[in-house]
Amino acid sequence: MPHDPELPVIVVGGGPAGIFTGMLLARAGVKVTVLEKHEDFFRDFRGDTVHPSTLDLFHQLGWLDELLEIEHSKVEQIGLRIAGEQRQIADFRHLPVPAPYIAMMPQWDLLDFLAGKARQYPGFELRMGAEAVAARNDSSGRVSAVETSAGEVLPARLVIAADGRRSIMREEAALPLKRIGAPMDVLWFRLDRPEGLGPESFGSLAAGKFLVLINRRTYLQCAFLIPKGKADEIRAQGIDAFRNRLLGLVPELDGAIAAFSDMDEVKLLSVALDRLTRWNRDGLLAIGDAAHAMSPIGGVGINVAVQDAVVAANVLAAPLARGDDPDPLLPRVQQLRARSVHYMQMMQKLAQDRIIRPILQRDQPIDRAPLPVRLIDTVSPLQRLPARLIGLGIDRPHIESPDAYE
Repeated sequence: MPHDPELPVIVVGGGPAGIFTGMLLARAGVKVTVLEKHEDFFRDFRGDTVHPSTLDLFHQLGWLDELLEIEHSKVEQIGLRIAGEQRQIADFRHLPVPAPYIAMMPQWDLLDFLAGKARQYPGFELRMGAEAVAARNDSSGRVSAVETSAGEVLPARLVIAADGRRSIMREEAALPLKRIGAPMDVLWFRLDRPEGLGPESFGSLAAGKFLVLINRRTYLQCAFLIPKGKADEIRAQGIDAFRNRLLGLVPELDGAIAAFSDMDEVKLLSVALDRLTRWNRDGLLAIGDAAHAMSPIGGVGINVAVQDAVVAANVLAAPLARGDDPDPLLPRVQQLRARSVHYMQMMQKLAQDRIIRPILQRDQPIDRAPLPVRLIDTVSPLQRLPARLIGLGIDRPHIESPDAYE
């Protein structure tokens, strides 16, 4: 018998994909253990966006109103400032969902909320400070256990790798990775938000420069795009040179930029764009960033990963609850998600190659917005198309896994 129905499913990684998967499986009556290597969730995440598609999943579970009691800000529109002119490129307010906006919510609050809901189900266990370092195979070569940094060997009915873009479980399973690549990295930092800047999040472009501002109510989360591999060089130039790069991009921010004094507060996000060509082997399934690292373009990574979790539970929860062998079902998850992931990554690569790379390489001033941007800004219904792509994704799944505790 290739699996033991009495053993738990072990989910490696306590991020949104991992805990959402664990919660949905436990909700169906499956015994689940989630391993999270950190002692708590209180870390400086860069991905704090909860898109309309994810908010709709909470609505399907009946938890949306409670989730939105957590302090958050709303992004209803996205704009670009080019050649001193503000252009609107996405409007989420017309999406056919209960919450037609992006909720900017600290990810530790989202994870605490999810973990609290998951703990309502008796089969759910979340082990903090439990780092998975290796996979163990049985005599047939099937993944059958997870080893932790403490030396524990935890037998598993199935291992779900949700441990991010540097997934240990993915490496242990020797799953084949296709690297697509990215021409940029991102420097993250915070600035005080001046009054009168406006509620929307937006990007500002100039020759060789691309700054994204995310409205976090009391401050701005800033993403400054730089050519791939240039972070050390920029750091070595010091804080004065860094401030000079930023000054003038958004004149209203020049005062806050001038007061920015600590280069140590600038954090590097090394951008990756890749995907597994096979998401599973017997005993193991990879989802989320472990299966496909997304570019930060559109901020869709968390929401694509949570959609993986929903599909994995839709495919696996009922059979696992019945005691069935999960291995024959594992390829189905990739089959259902591959189109969405491939198209989203294709569009991210197109944006990288056609927009971001030319801007970062440009040394001539930008004197006007490109025609497509001017058109979208002028014809406001066109703003609904990028909003739908960013906000809902492609082939948006709905929760179909059973609730054993209704």
